[in-house]
Amino acid sequence: MTRYDEIGIGYAAGRRTDPRWLAPVLAALGPAASVLDVGSGTGSYEPPSRRVVAVEPSVAMIRQRPPGAAPVVRAVAEALPFPSGAFDAALAVLTVHHWPDWRAGLDELRRVAGRRVVLAYDTARHSDFWFVREYVPEVAFLERSRPSAPEIAEHLGAVSVVPLPVPWDFTDGVFPAYWRRPEAYLDPAVRRSCSALAQTSPEAVARGIARLRADLESGHWQADHAELLDLPEWDAGFRLIVA
Repeated sequence: MTRYDEIGIGYAAGRRTDPRWLAPVLAALGPAASVLDVGSGTGSYEPPSRRVVAVEPSVAMIRQRPPGAAPVVRAVAEALPFPSGAFDAALAVLTVHHWPDWRAGLDELRRVAGRRVVLAYDTARHSDFWFVREYVPEVAFLERSRPSAPEIAEHLGAVSVVPLPVPWDFTDGVFPAYWRRPEAYLDPAVRRSCSALAQTSPEAVARGIARLRADLESGHWQADHAELLDLPEWDAGFRLIVA
């Protein structure tokens, strides 16, 4: 059983493709006609109109893939079952931080494809997110154990690293998606689609949510974060890395 067989139930409901991220992902793939989508999950950012093969180790995630999704092979990034140079490009969207040996996984991307496109995030930025800093600081311990976007870019020998800010009305429920909509974190379904919360002590999350609820009811959160309320987007540290 993989980690997402435990925490990925109902994942597709909260993690929906946002076209404002899909567009730069497609641009980063360039003219690649064949794409290997590694750690594809439910296939949120699989490029249309290209020959795509997905790799996903979790049965729970595979079962949530929609009709018409790319064919999927159950495997892990560190041991891709394809010959060298089999694909024009390899894509990895918000998955590298889950790989037990992330460097070996990136080396495999390099082996099977001439172009690598990786969407990752700066763990320091995530650790400084107001939700972590003020309500569930335990998440920062998890983030410190994960590879950060600058490390991934360095290992890949990136030719470009493009920031992907999070719009205030983002439809993909990544952990910081609700930076301007804090009441969303009170919803257990929202929290279940955030791996950082699903992998943090339930007691710590419950304490943080209770404090957040009280601060929202009192107006304390709104007063402390008034500068966020008019921002159309915010840099949560997500980076699109191309090598």
